[in-house]
Formats: sequence, C-alpha cells, structure tokens
Amino acid sequence: MQRLSTTTLSTLPDKVVRPAFDRTQAIGVVHLGTGAFHRAHQAHYMQALMEAGHDGWMIRGSSLRSGQVAEQLNPQDGLYTILVRDGDREEARICGAIHDVLVAPDNPAALVAALAEENVDLVTLTVTEKGYCVDVASGQLRLSDPDIQHDIANIATPRTAPGFLVAGLMARRERGLAPFTVLSCDNLSHNGERVRTAVLDLAAEIDPALADWISEHGAFPSSMVDRIVPATTEADIEALETHFGYHDAAMVKAEPFTQWVVEDSFAGRRPPLETVGVQMTNDVAGWESVKLRMLNASHSLMCYLGALAGHDYIHEVMAAEGFENVVDTLWDEVEPTLPAIEGFDPKSYRQALKARFSNSALQHRTVQIAMDGSQKIPQRLVAAYLERHRRGLSSPAHALAIAGWMRWQYGTDEQGQPYRVDDPLAEKTAAALEGNRGEAEATVQALTALSAIFDPIMTQDAALQQELSSALKGLLDNGAAATVAHFQSA
Repeated sequence: MQRLSTTTLSTLPDKVVRPAFDRTQAIGVVHLGTGAFHRAHQAHYMQALMEAGHDGWMIRGSSLRSGQVAEQLNPQDGLYTILVRDGDREEARICGAIHDVLVAPDNPAALVAALAEENVDLVTLTVTEKGYCVDVASGQLRLSDPDIQHDIANIATPRTAPGFLVAGLMARRERGLAPFTVLSCDNLSHNGERVRTAVLDLAAEIDPALADWISEHGAFPSSMVDRIVPATTEADIEALETHFGYHDAAMVKAEPFTQWVVEDSFAGRRPPLETVGVQMTNDVAGWESVKLRMLNASHSLMCYLGALAGHDYIHEVMAAEGFENVVDTLWDEVEPTLPAIEGFDPKSYRQALKARFSNSALQHRTVQIAMDGSQKIPQRLVAAYLERHRRGLSSPAHALAIAGWMRWQYGTDEQGQPYRVDDPLAEKTAAALEGNRGEAEATVQALTALSAIFDPIMTQDAALQQELSSALKGLLDNGAAATVAHFQSA
C-alpha cells in the first residue's frame, strides 16, 4: 500500500481533494503541539488562506514531548488527510499546510532557531492546560515546577512551552527582529492572558529587560476554537486504506462544523483570517464562556457519567435514557450566567450541539474527553456552579456533573474493574481519597479541599457540600445510568 507523500499525491483517487497552492512558499507560522486538533483546525484555516492566494503562512510544527507525530508526518512530507464525517457521509481532503515537524526534546536548539526565523510572524500553540505551567488558583507561573526551574537555568535548551517562547523571543531580540505574535488555541478561558503571564513571569526570572521588551512589543491575543476531533485509531487508518487506496499514518477525523474566534491584536504581520471564515473581534471572552460552559461543560458531564454508565462513545451517551434531560438542565442553568453576545442564539446553539453530539460517525470516546479533568472542570463546571450559588440558585445538573468527576477519581468502575485516571493531579486526588472511597461526604470534603481545582468556599459552605454529597451519594448507591435516568431538575 503506497504511503501518502509529495511523490504519491498525484496518484490518489479523484475523490480525494488535494492542496491547491505552492507548498514551497515561506514558513510564517511555528506551532507548538502538533496534535490532531491543530491538524484538523488551525492548519485547515492556514491551508484555506494559502489556497486563497495569501502566501507565506506555511507551518513548521513541533512536538514538546514525543517524536510520534514527527514519525507520522515527516515521511509524508507534512501531508495528511482530514476525513470529515457526518453520519454516513465522508470527505477526504489532503492538508498541505504543515512543512515538517520538529521534536523539541531531541533538538531544542532547532526549535528555538525556527522561532527566531525572520519570516515567522505567528506562533500558535495547543499544548493543553497543563502545558502552560500556570497555577490554576493564582494564575501565575509555577516557578517551583522542575521543568520551569530547568528553563530558568538553561534557557538555550528549554523544555516547556513558556520556555521555548521566551527562548525564541530572546533570540529574536538579539537578532534585532520584532517579536512574533503568540496565539493560544487551547480550550482555556482568557488563554491569551494565561500564556502572556507565563511568558512574562519566566522572562522576568531570566532577564527583566527582556520581559519589558516582550511586554511592550509583543502580542498575546486570546482565541476560541471549536471542532470535535476524536482520536484516530488503527481501525481508522485501515479503513482509509480500504476506502481510498493509500496509507496515511497521520490522518485525522473531524466533524463538518468548525469555528475560530480570534482577538484582533497582533504584534506585526497578521494573517487575513477573516477572509477564510475566522471571526476577528475585540472581545473573545463572551464566546469563550459560551463554548466552555455549554459545549465543554456538557462534554465533561457526558464523559464521566457516560463512561461510568458503560458507554464508550458520546453519541451513545446522548441516546441513553435521561442524558438529554440532564444536558438540557445543565444548559438551562448555564444560560443566566452567560454575557450578552451579539449574534448568539442560545436555542439554535443548543440544537446544533445536540446534532453534533449525536454524530455517530465521529466515534468520540468518553475516556478521551475525561483526560486532564482537574485542569478542565474549574472553568467548564465549577465557575458557573459558584456563580449560580452566589445568586442563591440551586444547580442540580452541575452538582451531578462535578460528582461524576469525583466518582471517576476512584479509578474503578461500577463493576469494580480498574481504569487509569489520566490526569496530571491523579496522584493528589488518589491521596486525598485514601480511606474515603465509597463515602460521599468524606469524598466531597477531601476533593474540594484541593485548591488547585476548587475555590476555598467549596469546603466552607455547608449548602455546597450537601448538594455535592447528595449527588455523589446517588451515584454510589444507584449507579450512573439509574441516577441519570431518574434525574429531576430542581
């Protein structure tokens, strides 16, 4: 079976859509964290830009951890398939926006040099919440982090995303070049401000004058991204071979829907993203809130409760008894907490989300969404839950969703079978639960005491403790499926 590459591109079936631009043009973007989401989202938009005649936006990708993505993409000359699936319909489109992928741990100096190239005006990143090395509670860089300590002492060979950004900016300053714009594309509220804080905090530890230069001349716009991109499996790769006749080790699958809202604040040359469907705005925060508190929050609710109820995929969860009711209740609770946004129609948005969640072709796994929950639930669930509490409102759907996350921390399903809690704070949650498993009140008290996840009021307020304990007790006594099936809003 021939492997996708520049030399085999012309031999692909006519039904496969090929790139329609010159791939030898200049690299204008460096991306940190070239995972499936970036390949299905930001690279898709950059390809659209270049196909529309806006040159100079080729991407040099990078991985800050393993060489897996480079091993997939580099032998294919950066080419890969975006397989768009909607029910029984699918479209295969070759994306050619990525030039190559660097493996930072193998050669950190090469990535720093790439960041310092004169043609690079934009650095994007999808490194997940933990990659920012920022404390959730304080919002400041975790200076005690061993990798951050390494970067402070060895900035020429950094290990972290903030470290590479600082090293790249330092190299540009030394070369007399303007700073690049840093555009976060992670699912984080105020993601631009978070990466700005991380970069400036680290730069100040290394060279206060560098921090001042970055602060004065750099730019860290926020953005909101949205596209469901399930993990690619070996079965997906084999199916692509069967249906289209070529091997693609780097393929990604995605839903048709895609959205990108970007704060219009750039340090230098700006890609005309508005010409390819990106919404440029001076206020991303409202759209962030909608995405986090509606789509992401309901995803978190469904992944924990759905997995505990025995469902592998989100479309199965959406079809299971009671889940649509709980999701609707969660959205009812969320809507009063959302800011007014011009052009936003909650009813239409809810209908669209349900259709997206019900897309069985995506095979979006519950355990994939469950990863890194300690980094996600503060902004997805806890923020709205506390906001409603301050208004004197009960929130049974939010309480149940948070209780689902707590029950997930046990690491054993309802039949007693173990599973891995894939989370950077898994050791801390496990330690907090020592001796408390199976006891709802003790579990709630122990987990809400983790300040990296929960506001201190969560342990101090008796009403909050009672609401969460009651929700968790229902899960422990009756199981997730029965609890959801008999759920009643307040």
